[in-house]
Amino acid sequence: MKRRTLLTAPGTVLAAASHAGAQTVASGLIDCQSHLFSPEMLALMEKRTADPTIFTKDGTRFLKMGDWLRKVPPLYLDVDAKLATMDAAGIAMTALSINDPGPEWFGDEGAKVARMANDFVAGVIAKHPTRFFGLCVLPFQDMKATLAELDRCVKELGIKGVLLYTNLAGRFSDEPEFRPFFKRAVELDVPVLLHPAKPLTTEQVKGYEMTSTLGNMFDNTIALTRLLMSGILDELPALKLVCPHLGGTLPYIVGRLQHQVTVLKRGPQNLQHTPLDYLHRIWMDIVSPLPEAMKMCLDLVGPDRLLYASDHPWVQPEVISDDFRSLKLSAEIEEKVFSGNARKLFRL
Repeated sequence: MKRRTLLTAPGTVLAAASHAGAQTVASGLIDCQSHLFSPEMLALMEKRTADPTIFTKDGTRFLKMGDWLRKVPPLYLDVDAKLATMDAAGIAMTALSINDPGPEWFGDEGAKVARMANDFVAGVIAKHPTRFFGLCVLPFQDMKATLAELDRCVKELGIKGVLLYTNLAGRFSDEPEFRPFFKRAVELDVPVLLHPAKPLTTEQVKGYEMTSTLGNMFDNTIALTRLLMSGILDELPALKLVCPHLGGTLPYIVGRLQHQVTVLKRGPQNLQHTPLDYLHRIWMDIVSPLPEAMKMCLDLVGPDRLLYASDHPWVQPEVISDDFRSLKLSAEIEEKVFSGNARKLFRL
């Protein structure tokens, strides 16, 4: 029987699939960023009259947030297709999450939407426990609901981390009102992964369809830099903060930030460490398909702080893994980046 059959067959065959998956975890890649759309959330957005909404044109569904439109083909909801892609790429386990919009865009329905999204992710994991682990989303417009949902996700659903959008419907997470969330994440010992949302620079980058290229990366950069400059890693040194896409553009410009803060005395002067020191304390995934960029980050922060990820379905996993392998690094470094660091960070 083929492996794909084992992964989807009913009854006692699932035990064999579970065993095969457990063996693969030891040797395969661990993907730290991968997404599916929730059918329930799409159905909810189809009924909405205010953004975010879903509409269908010429047989294609579109997600609308202002004048930013994104296609949502059936592939983006297909668990079996994702498993097939994982198998072909040698991925043993995947950190699964929804993609934006997050609950913070749904006003008074935020807590309901968060529960809907997280139950969807947990349901996929329950069917494929050896192949997926989960990242939850939270209704940050209501801190009481946020803390309650985070507790539920970790303690009841077994979720391994949090997907934190780079802006929360226009607000940044370094603002003081969001600090209780970070404290609870430390108490629960779960990593917090920044992820681009509808960028605040949408108007400036929509020309030439650069919203995802420039806008998302600038959002990564701004959100990460604000968090590091807020002193949150002084207040919560055990916080496990992950930034995808090689930290946006921050690794490339951190020297300028360092000079501004430490020499010109611009910015916060009450920090216990330098901007570069803080950058060394976070994790970054390598979703940026350019080997030279991967090598720069590796040289900057070291092999213990990089994580393999694919950003599937928008990026095919082999694009990232092949680029990293082209650097011809040692087997020890490859093992850390492809699986070892993730196993430790998410306690797999």
